[in-house]
Amino acid sequence: MSDGTALQGQLSDGTALQGQRLVVVGAGSRTGRALAKAASAADATVVLAGPDPRKLEWTAGELSGPSEVLALDLADERSIIDFAGQVGRFDHLVSTAAMPANGPLKDLELADVQRAFSAKVIGPLLLAKHLAGQVAENGSFTFFSGVAAWRPAPARTVMATTNGALAFLVQALAVEIAPVRVNAVSPGIVDSGSWDGLGTDKEAFLRGVAERNPARRVGSPEDLVKAVFYAIDNPYVTGTVLHVDGGGRLA
Repeated sequence: MSDGTALQGQLSDGTALQGQRLVVVGAGSRTGRALAKAASAADATVVLAGPDPRKLEWTAGELSGPSEVLALDLADERSIIDFAGQVGRFDHLVSTAAMPANGPLKDLELADVQRAFSAKVIGPLLLAKHLAGQVAENGSFTFFSGVAAWRPAPARTVMATTNGALAFLVQALAVEIAPVRVNAVSPGIVDSGSWDGLGTDKEAFLRGVAERNPARRVGSPEDLVKAVFYAIDNPYVTGTVLHVDGGGRLA
């Protein structure tokens, strides 16, 4: 007897989120907002978390279903503890948080480096520490790494290191807090607004990336949302990094 009908409802399009409670850390970013909107459209209740309530309220205003807004600072363990007490039980948590500390090694400020590690490594570790016991059956954590870990470049040392550390952290957490699943999504160059500072040079930069990538394109926030939904939906995926980079780490 075929189970195709049951499988159809579990494909990585967000269908399996119906009636579930999804926490989006970094919901004020463009990628976090896209994820929250897609999850809301799939009939999930979305908890929007981050340090800037104005951005979170903006995201909440764009959702089609129920949502909550909760303050969260990944650089402050007390804030994470308070968040754990407020959020209650949930099915999945996704963190898109990042605080890049880019620049030549000789110019790096310790405070900036520490913030970068708080967003990508220490914060996720503390989220697992304080929230793992509140994850529902078959639930998961999904964190965002990045292609810089596999293709380090000058002035991107901290970015490469934090993203690489997170890739190993999800493996360790997947073992320690099992059966809660822990995965990472590793974006390549994505037109998510982070390159808007290039101004008129942005179009040429993205075109050059697309020409070098095996996929011959740059990414979109929607590409990342599909990867997150896959990590959430598939109960046999844990301790894994999903590379969503158009093959950029190979080029």
